[in-house]
Amino acid sequence: MIQTIEETYDAAVIGAGHAGCEAALACARLGLSTILFTVSTDNVAFMPCNPNIGGTSKGHLVREVDALGGEMGRNIDKTFIQSRMLNMSKGPAVHSLRAQADKSEYSRSMRKVLENTENLCLKQAEVSELIVEDGVCKGVKTVSGAVYHTSAVILCTGVYLNACCIYGEVRNYTGPNGLMAANHLTDSLMKNGIEILRFKTGTPARVDKRTIDFSKMEEQKGDTPVVPFSFSSDPENMEIEQVSCWLTYTNEKTHEIIRANIDRSPLYSGAIKGTGPRYCPSIEDKVMKFPEKTRHQVFIEPEGLFTNEMYLSGMSSSLPEDVQYAMYRTVPGLENAHIVKNAYAIEYDCINPIQLSSSLEFKNIKGLFSAGQSNGSSGYEEAAAQGIIAGINAAMKIKGRKPLVLKRSEAYIGVLIDDLLTKETKEPYRMMTSRAEYRLLLRQDNADLRLRKYGHEVGLVSDEDYEKTLLKEKQIAEETERLSSTFVGETESVNRLLESYGTAPLKGGCSLADLIKRPELSYEIIAPLDENRPVLPRDTAEQVNIQIKYEGYINRQMRQVEQFKKLETKMIPEDIDYDKVGSLRLEARQKLKAYRPASIGQASRIQGISPADISVLTVYITGKYRKDT
Repeated sequence: MIQTIEETYDAAVIGAGHAGCEAALACARLGLSTILFTVSTDNVAFMPCNPNIGGTSKGHLVREVDALGGEMGRNIDKTFIQSRMLNMSKGPAVHSLRAQADKSEYSRSMRKVLENTENLCLKQAEVSELIVEDGVCKGVKTVSGAVYHTSAVILCTGVYLNACCIYGEVRNYTGPNGLMAANHLTDSLMKNGIEILRFKTGTPARVDKRTIDFSKMEEQKGDTPVVPFSFSSDPENMEIEQVSCWLTYTNEKTHEIIRANIDRSPLYSGAIKGTGPRYCPSIEDKVMKFPEKTRHQVFIEPEGLFTNEMYLSGMSSSLPEDVQYAMYRTVPGLENAHIVKNAYAIEYDCINPIQLSSSLEFKNIKGLFSAGQSNGSSGYEEAAAQGIIAGINAAMKIKGRKPLVLKRSEAYIGVLIDDLLTKETKEPYRMMTSRAEYRLLLRQDNADLRLRKYGHEVGLVSDEDYEKTLLKEKQIAEETERLSSTFVGETESVNRLLESYGTAPLKGGCSLADLIKRPELSYEIIAPLDENRPVLPRDTAEQVNIQIKYEGYINRQMRQVEQFKKLETKMIPEDIDYDKVGSLRLEARQKLKAYRPASIGQASRIQGISPADISVLTVYITGKYRKDT
């Protein structure tokens, strides 16, 4: 007689990628017995594409995950091999931290954290079925027939559902890097009424470092001093010997080879059906869609300290192997490059995220959450951000507490999730600074000041770490006030310093704060004029400088946020019947039924909903509420 394994946990997480790791750690650290499923325990927190964490806007997400009590920032601080703050020639709103990772070490380090976290069990098994009864998810079943009863399940399947890797005429029915695909769960999702999308992403070739001529490339060194991702990391421990990256470019010869072979590209032959990311195009897309460009950047990035594999960032492709060799070898420095791993595209199943509520729980299946690329997003950082929110909210649901929902005015994570829920997801979603309306308030440098309180409230941030944030807030406020009330006069030494930085001399008294507001000056520059300047940590001093220098702009955005809150706090009843809302246009009625937004603010961001529709809906809800009360 066949015996069936049956076990019981509070929560099950399907997939141990960047979303799954954050979700499982959040659940376990909040006291839930948690099982984390993966197709391979050797590839926990695997980085199948770019060997880095952070970057433009993505660095903001990593900092926010850390502020909430997540692990990604701490893990990259332990395993980075190069660190740079991007966009430093621009304002602080778009400064973004980016670190090259040692891929193998990043994965090993995260696995060590998982395996030593209380309440967390790592399990190598493929989940094939959801157990759903009366609209409530009660657990999962694996391909072996084992049953796991739970109070919450979190989908973090990444790009593994029915995955297929493609280059030229080669089709490998595997996940990334030859890992086993998950070929059974999609059917179960569809049987439970979940709408499935088919998306595509891709990755460039990896080449042997020994076959690269770096003398033909521009060296890209790391920053000194290094800025940590995690607010808990000690900056003094971050000063390591860093590894360089390199910059080179494609040329007309590269483009000629691509154009001559474009009919052999699965992207253009019709062999690939999934929709790819517009903001991370393959090299063949770049060449065909931007014919006026005579060259494209290619960054040569090391995959780790203990491998010779180098990642060709900017040249992802699904062209045949022979074409890959031909085009890569036209790039300066790559003339003799040996390809270790071919570039490929990957197609995979994911869900339509409009089926989710703001807590990332399915609207029609209670106890089932979803996070990461399975929600139609792209990138490790977007995945981790959703993972920690899904994990927190699964725990909050089980504990009978309110879910954590971050507003667009509070976090990039709030923008990310709100966009997934309200925008038509026609391609993998990528976070960008331009998507955040209040990006001067949502800087990467102040993520702890914005979000540590939420991490502490839910239980992921310790009292000690939260006390440090409160002390930092106090020091910033006190120093800002001191600088506003400290004045200097038009002495010779003062004016000599001012003129040395190309700014006008004083013709009377002036506060130190007003001097900082001058474009040519900063908190550090005016230090010689400040006899009573206290010794502050580097990040605290940075906040003082930014808050004084951009005070007017910050206050303006805060007033905009107050207006924004009026719409966000006007909630739409869950049981609303949109057919009874008179004067709504047919398109608006259909969209509102499909998306079922939580608030008037969220409804206003749905494509196809006009300001007139919002006015009608607001009047209806206000009138109905008054009648009912």
